Parts: sequence; C-alpha cells; structure tokens
Amino acid sequence: MDKPLILVTNDDGITAPGIRALVEVARELGEVCVVAPDSPQSGMGHAITIKDPIRLRKARTFEGIEAYECSGTPVDCVKLANNIVFKNRKPDLCVSGINHGSNASLNILYSGTMSAAMEASMEGINSIGFSLLNYAYDADFQPAQPFIRQIMAYVLQNDMQSTKLLNVNIPALPGPELKGIRVCRQAEARWKEEFVESTDPRGQKYYWMTGVFINEDRGEDTDIWALENGYLSVVPSGHDLTSYAAIPEFRRMEQ
Repeated sequence: MDKPLILVTNDDGITAPGIRALVEVARELGEVCVVAPDSPQSGMGHAITIKDPIRLRKARTFEGIEAYECSGTPVDCVKLANNIVFKNRKPDLCVSGINHGSNASLNILYSGTMSAAMEASMEGINSIGFSLLNYAYDADFQPAQPFIRQIMAYVLQNDMQSTKLLNVNIPALPGPELKGIRVCRQAEARWKEEFVESTDPRGQKYYWMTGVFINEDRGEDTDIWALENGYLSVVPSGHDLTSYAAIPEFRRMEQ
C-alpha cells in the first residue's frame, strides 16, 4: 500500500526548529510534503492574502523531503498545498507546528498554527496542531516527539469521526516530567491586555501590546489543568462558533 500523504506546515516559518522536529516524526509515518511560510506569521489567525500576489518557491530545507516556502499566511499555505501542490491528490493528514509557544484555551482563536490546521480540517482533512509551551528559539522538542508520534499514528490508523481537528499543547521542559496524554476541553480563560505608550523619533505616539493570561476555570478536565500538571493536552476542536445554548433565547425575536 502507498504511504499516507502528510502535509506539514506552521506559522513560525519554514526554518523554525519546531517544524524540523515535526518533519522528523512525520517522515517515519508517511510521505511528507512541507508547505510553510517563508517568514514568521505568528498571531495571524485565519488571515488570507487577497491584496497581493502569493509566491510559492521550492525549498531545500529538509533533506529528502519535498518542500515549498510561501510568501503568504499559514492558511494561504494550506490553500496552495491543496489547490496547487497536490492537485488531484488529497492529504491523509495535515500537521501544523510544532509552535514555539502555547495555543491552549482561547489562544486557538489568534493562532496561525491552529488556523492552518483548521483550514485543512474545513477541507475534510484530518488535522492536528502541535504547540510547545516554550517561546525560545532553542526550545527542546525531543522529549515530546514520542507523544507526537503516538497521536499522529493514532489518527492515521483510526481516522477521526466526530471532528477533523485536534489542538495539542505540550508542557515545556525543564519542569514536570511529561506524564502522558489527556483528552480535555478548552479552558474558559482570557487575556487582560495592556498597551505601553511611547513616542517615536518623529514625535508620533505608538503602542506596544502586552498582557496577562487569566484563567479562572479551575476544572480538572481542561487543557490548562493538564498542562500545569505535566500532561499533553488534546482538545478535539472545530470551526463552528454557534452558541447552541443561546438559540432558544433569541428565537423569541422571530416573527
């Protein structure tokens, strides 16, 4: 039988160490093709490029792996992979990451990593986004790779029936030893933003956004709890933002 086709992408750029670690795992499980941004695209969410042309160039970043660097966003990468690179062939799995930094809880809404995986899931492709809770360029991805392989292999062997998207976050080391995997829900949390005001050399004001992550959800079934206690969190996710519980409330306005 042919090997499964695995699309690898990210938002940190094609030269980021995280995507190299993900490619190392993916190539053990199938035929790999990389389509990733040519520069960092963190925080781009589900943005697409519509005002400028998108460039797609072959890259020699990974030995023995077909790879392309894209001038657009992470979502652009997936769209170009499906419509240009693969043409009449559909990937068996799309994996995005490994992101340098957390995409747990509501961070999924801002994440380019997760939006790339979500775009693939909207095309009916089983998709997984991987993130490590370490923003450092030289973060150590090796301890997480066996777990990443386990999750990818499970999806390839068992398919995904109820959803096409998993959001996987990994505790950073040094810290608690990785204990295993927990399937959980997304914690109800939020960012409290602050803006530092300053003045540029021309006398014009500018603002730099900072913030504090606030989690008041103390449930032991959440991704934040799992990560704080040394587990990889796996959150089955989707793109349907409907608040089903609110539908009866607003049906009263129907004529």
